[in-house]
Order: sequence, then C-alpha cells, then structure tokens
Amino acid sequence: MSAIYLVKSEPSVYSFERFQREKKVVWDGVRNYEARNNLREMKKGDQVLFYHSNDGKEIVGIAKCVREAYQDPTTEEDFSAVDLAPVKAFVVPVTLATLKAHPKLSEMALVKKSRISVTKVTPAELKMILVLAKTALS
Repeated sequence: MSAIYLVKSEPSVYSFERFQREKKVVWDGVRNYEARNNLREMKKGDQVLFYHSNDGKEIVGIAKCVREAYQDPTTEEDFSAVDLAPVKAFVVPVTLATLKAHPKLSEMALVKKSRISVTKVTPAELKMILVLAKTALS
C-alpha cells in the first residue's frame, strides 16, 4: 500500500482551486527538517491530502505525488521538493475543528504537530476523512 501525506498551503498563496487549474505543482520552499524528511519519503503515486492553512483551516482535496524528491530549486541548502498533481476536490471540506473533535482523528499529526507543513497520515485517518468529506476515490 502506498503512503499517505498531508501538505499545507495558505489559500491566498496557493489554493487547491489554482492547483486544479495548473494540473501540477513543484512543492518547494519547505524549510523544516521533519517536513523535508517526509517529502523525501514520498514515492510516485502516494496520496497527499491538501490542507488550507490560516484561512479556512480545512482539508479541501487530495493529490498524488508524480515526481519523487529532488533538490529544492529555490535554495542551495539541503532541502527537497516533490511534484504533485491534483486528484479530486472534496465535496465537503474537513475542518481542523472537526479533526480535533473526532475521536479517531484527534491524534493526527496535523493536530499534534500543527507547525509541520508536511505530515504523515495513516490509512485509517484517510478513510475517516474521506467519509467526512463525502468523497470517494475512484
């Protein structure tokens, strides 16, 4: 089974809607070592939840990794980037408040490590999020 991750973006900087229009993005600019290491673990085909941070504070869609980690082109330091492509917008966004209140989701890395911009998601967490989002992956 492929791994599952979550990436964060402020919708005023890079929204899921823009992501869908552009069809692919270089996910760069990550400057936290734990988040960088999560990027480096991503494999082609891994599922990636897309979270709108600051404004909205909600998971709004799902993407996939289409190119594995390579040197982040925005820096010469030891940081990585991956390429992502959108898969589907959620019918119902899943808010941070919903995650915190849900007994099966309140321990998610997104909740417990709120400052990390790229986190891991368990298969059980993804399954519950898709139920809450009223979204099926086909």
